[in-house]
Amino acid sequence: MRALIFANGDPASREVVQRWMQPDSIAIAADGGVRNALTAGITPDTVIGDLDSLPDAIRADLERRGVRFIVHPARKDETDLELAIQHALERGATEIVIFSALGGRWDQSLANILLLTLPDLRGVPARIVDQRQTMVILAGDAEAHIEGRVGDTLSLIALGRDAHGVTIEGCEYPLNQARLPSGKTLGISNVLIEPTARVSVKEGIVLVIHIRQTVMVDK
Repeated sequence: MRALIFANGDPASREVVQRWMQPDSIAIAADGGVRNALTAGITPDTVIGDLDSLPDAIRADLERRGVRFIVHPARKDETDLELAIQHALERGATEIVIFSALGGRWDQSLANILLLTLPDLRGVPARIVDQRQTMVILAGDAEAHIEGRVGDTLSLIALGRDAHGVTIEGCEYPLNQARLPSGKTLGISNVLIEPTARVSVKEGIVLVIHIRQTVMVDK
């Protein structure tokens, strides 16, 4: 089951969101992210958070339409997006796609990206998607196939410590069982030379960012 989660950052277009919809998808809004969901033509089945960013009129309308609200206190240890991810996992999500996780507040954006490293997400594919970028985490012995177009940008960033056994295929600058140093820019701005790039990691945590040349039309 794919869970679509809407945060309160920059909105994703209706076209981008619809590309990720499946017949059995569930939609969860993290507080004010409900506006981004509605803009994309999606009525979430659940809104979760402290609701400090949600206008009363929108809440009243959604309550009339049977949307579930899970309210948390404003003074809490988790952000609304982390609560939404936890809720998706509790409902049995086997894949998570997060929209509107990036925006003008860099503290929030960086924290949202790092949520992809949550231990509870090990074994559950999770990604952040916006108009042109997709972000995923590879942790431990893991691999990913990046579907795109020739000329797209692919960047790899080691998080926390050096990553080892990093292999990149299908890109202008390949790697073969290499060390990707943390805090260095070795993995930035690679270029797809095939429609599918293959990335694998043997040890460490690597943030993989796929930047499309145009707004996403394919997954």
